[in-house]
Amino acid sequence: MQCRRREVLIGAAALCPAPALLRGAWAAQPGMPLPVPPAVEVGSSGAALLEAIDGMHRFSESGRTPTRGFSQPYLGPVLRLRRDATARIDVRNRLADAITVHWHGLHVPGDVDGGPHSEIAPGATWRPSLEIDQPAGTAWYHSHVHGGTGPQVYSGLAGMILVDDPAAADSGLPQQYGTDDLPLVVQDRLFTTDGRLAYAADGMMAMMSGVRGDQIVVNGAIRPIANVPAGIVRLRLLNACNARILYLRFEDGRDMHQIASDGGLLPQPVARKSLRLATGERAEVLVDFGAAGEARLLSAQDDNQPMPMMGGARGGNMGAIGVQPPAVAPDGAFEVMRLRTVAGHRTATYKLPARLAGAARPPEPSEPLRRRRFVLDTMGGMMGGMGGGIRRGGMGMMSMTINGRAFDMARTDFSTRRGETELWEVRAGDMAHPFHVHGTSFQVLSLNGQPVSFAATGWKDTLLVERKAELLLRFDRAADERTPYMFHCHILEHEDAGMMGQFTVA
Repeated sequence: MQCRRREVLIGAAALCPAPALLRGAWAAQPGMPLPVPPAVEVGSSGAALLEAIDGMHRFSESGRTPTRGFSQPYLGPVLRLRRDATARIDVRNRLADAITVHWHGLHVPGDVDGGPHSEIAPGATWRPSLEIDQPAGTAWYHSHVHGGTGPQVYSGLAGMILVDDPAAADSGLPQQYGTDDLPLVVQDRLFTTDGRLAYAADGMMAMMSGVRGDQIVVNGAIRPIANVPAGIVRLRLLNACNARILYLRFEDGRDMHQIASDGGLLPQPVARKSLRLATGERAEVLVDFGAAGEARLLSAQDDNQPMPMMGGARGGNMGAIGVQPPAVAPDGAFEVMRLRTVAGHRTATYKLPARLAGAARPPEPSEPLRRRRFVLDTMGGMMGGMGGGIRRGGMGMMSMTINGRAFDMARTDFSTRRGETELWEVRAGDMAHPFHVHGTSFQVLSLNGQPVSFAATGWKDTLLVERKAELLLRFDRAADERTPYMFHCHILEHEDAGMMGQFTVA
């Protein structure tokens, strides 16, 4: 299987490889009402239908933009799944290009995981049945075609998943979907002057650091405004950017109490003034909007870059890089969205729960049967004579690698066994990389040599590795050589260019 350059640069009608020359025809105007994706209850009685389609979407009041989405012009509906139930989903591809649908964060076997080996051809329908057996939490889905994940997700092929656990005790959390329980899919996008999406992946900075945009989009709207009831509101945050790390905080300094991470609820709320989310990570937070007025959610700029290329030491303060959203604060922070309290509208939740019933169980002490070591490196190898653009196993002259090897669809990197515990040491060779593992969740034992509390992080499936991390994993689902599991950097341009491996579970 080879990456098709046409898909990378164009991605059908949704993407534009270069800014249009015409100026003043389109403006990225903020302030639309927050769109709330429709929620679709998925069960075993009848299959839910997801159709990958081309569309026209309104990111602002300026006009419509060619996009892609699942069953709607941009992004997809929120899929609600139930623990201890079977979720049947028919995925129909009405696009001119092959896609996949990966269920990021779900613990399902490799044959329904939706990785690069599970391509859905144009006009075809994929009918996976997902046996859901994991704690309540927030996951997501997105295309995962090797060599084309970056442009396809950028064009809109992604959506959120909510896993509900009817058997779990009620923690008293906000649960009125779209009112005091808000899904927030945060992305950054670059637009041409005539309003098209510009996927600028050919420059050296974009190749090395991933594609970033200067406009922040939440649920498909540029810096929207959400009307919220007075009281405590639950925000389900998903960083669905291609590469940008988000450093979220409220302008007025109010607390966010984190109640969940990738793998489900934490044992108890954790108070935070700011929250870092790398691409692919999720977090649920409770925020008090008891006072009337408006609160502005901000993010600090992202300075993650390969230091050797920039002539500095990794971890130094090199400043923001590439295209950046306009700053609204002295430290360079930019606006993500605004949340406005609606007078006379109140939530049912006015106090924080002391503990969270239904939280994912903490790990049981277990000695790992084996240890593995992975080094993620954008400078791992030179691909002489390849020319510009993304190619299989390389991007321009650079090879994106894990342990010095670029991804190969025909190579199994290792095999493991179901029910066995492993300790993985993951190192970032030249910049911070969000590391994602399919098919399971892991416990973070340490970061940069410092122990990590499970109560503060919970179960994870994606982790930003700055220097070194130690992870404890166990795989309980099978994945064979026809549809293996992936492990990879979740900067999508790095993944497309070879910073990915695959393994089987027997």
